[in-house]
Amino acid sequence: MRAVVQRVSQASVTVEGAVVGAIGPGLLILLGIAPTDNDTTAQRLAGKISRLRIFADAAGKMNRSVVDVRGGLLVVSQFTLLADLAGNRPSFTPAAKPDLAAPLVQAFVRHLETAAGLPIAQGVFGADMQVALVNDGPVTLCLEMTNEGS
Repeated sequence: MRAVVQRVSQASVTVEGAVVGAIGPGLLILLGIAPTDNDTTAQRLAGKISRLRIFADAAGKMNRSVVDVRGGLLVVSQFTLLADLAGNRPSFTPAAKPDLAAPLVQAFVRHLETAAGLPIAQGVFGADMQVALVNDGPVTLCLEMTNEGS
C-alpha cells in the first residue's frame, strides 16, 4: 500500500462538477493499493499516518499529529501510485484490481477514522476526479506499507 501524504491548508475533490469531499487544514492522502495488501496493511498504514508528527507545535517544530491539531483528512484512491515506470508509458498492472482495491480503500478509511478519531472526507473510487489543494509548507511524504512490516 502506498500513500502520498500532503499537509494542506485546504483540499477538495470534485467529481462531475460537484465537490464530493473537502477539508480545511489537515492531510490529503492519495492512496494506492497493491495486490498483496490486506486489512492488516490498511490498519497499520492508517495508524502510521494518524501519528505522523508533521504539524508545528508552539515552538514552530514539527511535533504534532493531525490528531493533536484536530485537522481534516481527505482520502483519494489513486491506482497510478503503483505504476511500473520501466518504459516511457506507465503500466498499471502492479496496482490491485478494483474488486480488491475498492474494499481496501474503505477499510483504510475505517481504520483511519478509528485511529484518528476524526471524520474522513473521500473521493469516489474509480471516478474521474479533480483534486485541488494548497500544500502547506510544502510538506509531502511518501509512505509504503507492506505485509512484511515496512
